[in-house]
Amino acid sequence: MGMAHGQQETYARLADVIGFCRPEQAVDVAEKVVTLQRDFGDRTDRKHARLKYTIADRGTVWFRTELERRLGYALGSPRRFEFTDTGDRYGWVEGPHGTAHFTLFIENGRVKDTPEYRMKTGLREIARIHRGDFRLTPNQHLMIAGVTAAERPRIEELLRSHRLADANRASVLRLSSMACVALPTCGLALAESERYLPDLITALETEVEAAGLRDDAIIIRMTGCPNGCGRPYLAEIAMVGRAPGKYNVYLGAAFNGSRLNALYKPSVPAAELIPLLRPLLQQYAAERRPGERFGDFVIRAGIIVPTGTPSDLHVSHAPAVAATPVLAT
Repeated sequence: MGMAHGQQETYARLADVIGFCRPEQAVDVAEKVVTLQRDFGDRTDRKHARLKYTIADRGTVWFRTELERRLGYALGSPRRFEFTDTGDRYGWVEGPHGTAHFTLFIENGRVKDTPEYRMKTGLREIARIHRGDFRLTPNQHLMIAGVTAAERPRIEELLRSHRLADANRASVLRLSSMACVALPTCGLALAESERYLPDLITALETEVEAAGLRDDAIIIRMTGCPNGCGRPYLAEIAMVGRAPGKYNVYLGAAFNGSRLNALYKPSVPAAELIPLLRPLLQQYAAERRPGERFGDFVIRAGIIVPTGTPSDLHVSHAPAVAATPVLAT
């Protein structure tokens, strides 16, 4: 997901599906992929020393051929699969082996106590009695996993007494948001992210409520720099720090993670983010097709025109003149 502002030779990249392996082959395949990058990765330029560039430079056909040579066997043909979204399933989910899992929304991954909400204390109490696992999700949330039927009532009581489950009642907009840590923790940060996004989401909640979009999930992500730790280029709306108080705004990624977004407007001051997004949300509410996601709508309506090339992340792909919305025929 990483790149550098203004350097088009750097870019975020989606994965290519090159084959299929059985579960018992997975570690072997992963190890051989690592050796491929070890032997062919570019060590002369730190900005080019990524597996994605090795694959882009040499091609997926070469990569699979060399991978199979090292494995000593052929990968299977890719098999059909489908992701419908990239979010977490909050609350209780029944597991396949008689246990259950509880996923807790943790805004931007920060476990802490506040006077109003003692999350850290509550989780510590659960950890004292829980005999299963704690798992961190790719979206910065926490799964209390492997809960047996015998211990579930006690864990449910601790969730209630510490009001932990209240977090899962946040708006769908907030539940679909994510930020990197940024300032003051990260030395690479150019702008705020973790500390600012909650307030921005609060302001956006007012806008989506006014537009009649309360129940519509829109993936929103913010990072303090272009290195992509919060996966902003896979968000339907993303703000990427460009300078203190300024963000590049990206639009148009797919809700299911199958398409990157594109730069809509560079260097937007924080105070102008809501005025910039308000008319887009209003247009989406008025003109979307049934079931159409925001990321798909902004492309269909001509609000953003991605090309599917690395320049999408560096050069604005908003039309010079506002496009006439493309209506259903």
